[in-house]
Amino acid sequence: SACSHYRSPSLFFSFSLTLKLSSERMHRALFRGVMAVETQSKRALMALRLVQFEKDGAMRVGAEQKIGGDIVDLTAIDSSIPRDMVGFLQAGDSAMDAAAAAVACGSHILPRSSVKIRSPVTGPEKVICVGMNYVDHCTEQNMPVPQTPVIFSKFASAIVDPDADVELAPETEELDFEVELAIVIGKAGRRIAESEAMSHVAGYTVAHDVSARDWQLKKNGGQWLLGKTFDTFCPLGPALVTVPALSDPHQLGIRCRLNGETVQDSNTNQLVHKTEGVIAFISKFITLKPGDCILTGTPPGVGCFRKPPLWLKKGDVVECEIDEIGCIRNVIV
Repeated sequence: SACSHYRSPSLFFSFSLTLKLSSERMHRALFRGVMAVETQSKRALMALRLVQFEKDGAMRVGAEQKIGGDIVDLTAIDSSIPRDMVGFLQAGDSAMDAAAAAVACGSHILPRSSVKIRSPVTGPEKVICVGMNYVDHCTEQNMPVPQTPVIFSKFASAIVDPDADVELAPETEELDFEVELAIVIGKAGRRIAESEAMSHVAGYTVAHDVSARDWQLKKNGGQWLLGKTFDTFCPLGPALVTVPALSDPHQLGIRCRLNGETVQDSNTNQLVHKTEGVIAFISKFITLKPGDCILTGTPPGVGCFRKPPLWLKKGDVVECEIDEIGCIRNVIV
């Protein structure tokens, strides 16, 4: 085996109860306690920072040791682990268990400088977006808080790497920035109850919802799509951080910096419709699939609502950051 300490996931998480108890009540109490410990232990092992990376021209799935840290080459340890994130998520719990077991080996660690970090998800079936989803963002527009989620989309072709350049296309004169928390779906589902929604979430990542406001708000008959989905308009990354690795996805600082100056600064506790509600609503209409990305909206401070407006120009550097997940950095070209 590539790892002398590696055990198959089925053995890795097995837990045997060999208790001889005189009381059936005591037996049940102890069993519940043991299962709780096992569940907590497995949850801790599932705290992963998954990445897609490229080395020697080949793409594969790895795990960051920490924000900005070195990369565990998962497939070098266990060749059964799929080499792309959508395939990895489609494989379900078996892939996640195998990844956790591989990380626990402590081997096959690549210096971050030796690999190219790619978007954590490429080629998903859907990129779904939620508009007007921060209380403070609604306030800055003098708009009422939406009673139900406002849904639009980007094409998956807009996804680029966390450090990729963003193109200022000649068709737009009103290029804007938006930092967003993105949900990544891990398990397929339709008509998902709010109480079950988190079991369908693989994790979260940072998104930069680049927007051409003239095409979003003034042209194309008022349809948002074109203004949201130019090539390069969806940088993602740097990692897909699983739910157990986050203290609370709805209590995270979120901010955007333009040329080093903070232009957006809020917290995900300002989300109007949180993960459970968003998934329940969208899945009434659409079957969610592993790898699908849901951008959950942006906080206040975007350029189009400033007086005067603040549009991105060539040479600008935009950094989008969310606590416990990481930071992506894009140069406007």
